[in-house]
Amino acid sequence: MPLPKRKHSHARTSRRRSSNFKLPRLNVGVCPRCHEPKLSHAVCPICGFYRNRMIVDVRRREPAEAVESSEETEGE
Repeated sequence: MPLPKRKHSHARTSRRRSSNFKLPRLNVGVCPRCHEPKLSHAVCPICGFYRNRMIVDVRRREPAEAVESSEETEGE
């Protein structure tokens, strides 16, 4: 098996390694409710909905489940 005759410099090694570095492309889609750009498979930051259900109450910035449970306890 062949072996290198001389040591590669740090710059040459870094150049070789850096050529394989790429940032992943973001999957940006459109929210079907408010038509704003949002990440795929994520809650819309504008309206707080995911798959036609309110997950985050955008006005209060709390999870919708916490808002619903707090409203039930206030009514009693």
